[in-house]
Amino acid sequence: MLSLALLVFPSREVEAKKTYLSLELDNGSELVMPEENDLRPDDLNNDRSTSPFVSIEQPSDTRNSAEQSIDNDDGNSKPNTSTAESTPTDPHHKVIRVANGDTLSTIFADAGLSATSLHEVLNSSKEAKQFSRLKVGQALEFKLSADGQLESLSSKLNDLESIYLSRNDNGFSFKRDIVKPDVRTAYARGVINSSLFLSAKRAGLSHGLTMDLANVFGYDIDFAMDIRDGDEFELVYEEKVVNDKRVGTGNILSARFTNRGKTFTAVRYTDKQGNTSYYSADGTSMRKAFIRTPVDFARISSRFSNGRRHPILNKIRAHKGVDYAAARGTPIKAAGDGKIALAGRKGGYGNTVVIQHGTRYRTLYAHMQGFAKGIRTGGNVKQGQIIGYIGTTGLSTGPHLHYEFQVNGTHVDPLSQKLPMADPIARNEKQRFLQLSAPLMARMDQEKTTLLALNKR
Repeated sequence: MLSLALLVFPSREVEAKKTYLSLELDNGSELVMPEENDLRPDDLNNDRSTSPFVSIEQPSDTRNSAEQSIDNDDGNSKPNTSTAESTPTDPHHKVIRVANGDTLSTIFADAGLSATSLHEVLNSSKEAKQFSRLKVGQALEFKLSADGQLESLSSKLNDLESIYLSRNDNGFSFKRDIVKPDVRTAYARGVINSSLFLSAKRAGLSHGLTMDLANVFGYDIDFAMDIRDGDEFELVYEEKVVNDKRVGTGNILSARFTNRGKTFTAVRYTDKQGNTSYYSADGTSMRKAFIRTPVDFARISSRFSNGRRHPILNKIRAHKGVDYAAARGTPIKAAGDGKIALAGRKGGYGNTVVIQHGTRYRTLYAHMQGFAKGIRTGGNVKQGQIIGYIGTTGLSTGPHLHYEFQVNGTHVDPLSQKLPMADPIARNEKQRFLQLSAPLMARMDQEKTTLLALNKR
């Protein structure tokens, strides 16, 4: 009788465990905190400023609490309980929506399926295990036979991807459907009055697209210190659409950014050899041998100086680099292509990476929390490649990056150093580039004029 009771009434854990709040970031997207043991340094600080994670303690059995609500993909607030829905005409068709605390085991139980059915599904193929990667608000659709056995299981992962499992003579077969979106171009414009991210959000840009915009102009504009109220940006970009619904964005095709009264332009161009880069409207390469800032949107906490008082040693000591303060775990990028001269501990610098760029230039990145995968002494890196994560190792009072720039063995201020340029558009490609560039720049002019006219009404 005890065994029968355990089968009929599956046990539930009564120990308290962490449930994580979902937060809205600056980019307008929802973020759900993962399990602590699953965190990696590059999971942290997605907005490059502060860690957005918050956790609260509550019993694990939240499925019976009608007071709590969760945000679903459709934007509606629903009780924090998974719900099994069956149509009046077809009692063998059930749709269950995932709630906080649910596992695939509890979902199967709600659908009236045994642990044996769950085991059969998960062991049918490697791909079938994707059904166990649940997200709050995700819907799982079950179709059962007349005797209550599972015939098929399906779930829509996002607007572009759905997965299916259907019974056959050999067990279950897995299928994945991916919808190819239509791609169209869109225009956006914004004026900065607080921060680039907030202004971009008001202009309808996603977090990722805003990062792309900053990276395009990152050689000419230091987004850590140069941005001012009144700066303007506009861009033409690819928009991915399914059934007239925007499901994502693609590449920036052209852009313009006015910073402190100076306007920079950018056009995306792929040459005849298939190499893609951004160039100014006249064909000058925007790419330089070094990016200006190795950390996205960090705050400068200490500048290059020959007479700074050291915060720990309390001595007047030359500060031969620039300190960028940011949240622990923020990614650090290689300023340029080069070979890693050191990836390891270096005295008061703590975890340090030193990169040699040819024979003339050298950069140093110190106080790292840890190194990115594959970063080791003697290896090669590409410009913009993540090499490590901000930390407090060595002589450091808080999480930050200490960044040094050397020219012919002499330390220089990386903020004022004139950086070498990359090659412009090849002469035999110039005409082809201008044929692409001219209409894109003209469209931005036309869209801006129309938008300003509408705002005056």
